[in-house]
Amino acid sequence: MAVTSLKRKERKNRVKAALRQQNIKLVTAKPTIKNVDIEKIKAEFEQKNAKSKTKAKSAEKEEKVESKEQE
Repeated sequence: MAVTSLKRKERKNRVKAALRQQNIKLVTAKPTIKNVDIEKIKAEFEQKNAKSKTKAKSAEKEEKVESKEQE
């Protein structure tokens, strides 16, 4: 009896195995998410908002002064 080799099936199996290994490497290579201090980030945003609000208020005051001077 002659033994036949299934070349296409063998090639498909090798490709599947290679893709599986490649995907495992990609997933495990991703860096882990580090612990983040959420409260600190929120405080930074509040400080930025406070600064922008004060700038907006000062701009409004300047506009009022300029409009009064023009009249």
